[in-house]
Amino acid sequence: MARAEDPVVEATGRFLKSFKRPARLLVAISGGSDSTGLLVALATLCATGRYPGITLAACTIDHALRAGSADEAKWVEALCARHGIPHVSRRWEGEKPASGLQAAARAKRYDLLVEVATELGADSILAAHTSDDQNETVAMRVERSPEGIGLSGMADAVLLNGAVWLLRPFLSLERASVRAFLAARGETWLDDPSNRNSHFERVRIRERGTAANPTLSSQDRHLLSERAADFLIENVRAERGLFAIGPAAVEAFLADPAAWRGLLLLAATAGGRAHALETASADRLRAFLASGRLSRLTAGRVVFDRRRDGLFLYREHRGIESLALPAGTATLWDGRYRVANVTGQPIVVSAVGDEEGQGDAVLRGPALRARRAAPRLKFEDGKMVPADGARVGTSIAPYARFLPRFDLPLANALAGILGCRPFSSPPNE
Repeated sequence: MARAEDPVVEATGRFLKSFKRPARLLVAISGGSDSTGLLVALATLCATGRYPGITLAACTIDHALRAGSADEAKWVEALCARHGIPHVSRRWEGEKPASGLQAAARAKRYDLLVEVATELGADSILAAHTSDDQNETVAMRVERSPEGIGLSGMADAVLLNGAVWLLRPFLSLERASVRAFLAARGETWLDDPSNRNSHFERVRIRERGTAANPTLSSQDRHLLSERAADFLIENVRAERGLFAIGPAAVEAFLADPAAWRGLLLLAATAGGRAHALETASADRLRAFLASGRLSRLTAGRVVFDRRRDGLFLYREHRGIESLALPAGTATLWDGRYRVANVTGQPIVVSAVGDEEGQGDAVLRGPALRARRAAPRLKFEDGKMVPADGARVGTSIAPYARFLPRFDLPLANALAGILGCRPFSSPPNE
């Protein structure tokens, strides 16, 4: 009777076979058991010669949050050298936030990984999250909100900063399997003391043993995204910061979860916000739509303007900060527009507000209100920047930094409505 293949080797081999073309893969490795197991498994299988065209590199992010982190990065460097894998370390420099440290560290880690992947020409970044991490993630989301799409857990693929896909080949494996794989090969790993610090929510979830399996499958989440995308493509029109929905489609928001999901992500895009409306604001919006009133409601920086000819969404023009943009630089303004200064002097980006001119006289109603939140570019002396002095493009805020694979249809529907380039697909599809 043939011996069953090691689950780690099986999962890694299946993952490597999923690439249809040569690929350079960047392994994110901290030295913990999961990431060490991923690197060793990839190196072992690639060394067999059965996966031509696949090359590996590795990166360690030193968050500089505790003594010894630099030595741990050197330990990982030695591990990679032993397996013939090029290794890069990046350190999180500067002051650290007093609150929300884990979230800030996660965001910085991904930013640095994207930076390294871009420099190395990597097709994707690989993270070693396991089913243990998945169940803990779902358990944390259950505590925050017992219902919702977040209960589908982490996606097996996430587009970071609109640039590089992060893939999770171990998401179906238990951590115990990874450690057994390493032990069988005489490999050791590092234990991060922060994994025992009950100050962190994930550690408390782990200690209580209250992990929960995903209650919404990735297939269900993808189907919801597809249906929401179809609804938006059919019913939403956008022009100059104004999103218009015909009156016949408005009723669908109250009856169809996919239409409602589409509306929430459309509103996040209109408001330049990374997240959809919080529960209380979403409930206010639902009640407003159910009332049938021809009126306006503001929620999540967005005005929902209901009229006889439909529902209009636009960014409220209050609370929009001005931004100084040095010559030759680019930035994100108000979460809605990417602005590049191609002049030889600084410019100031601000909202049009109540200033007149540039066609305001021909605008009425929602179109005029939406125009007040549009970007206006001036030099420091107050003169207008010429049209060829800057490049302005729209940004889809909820997916600008993190786009899960199962939301790709919805993200691309929003891109089409705004006239943006579509997001790329994962390299192993």
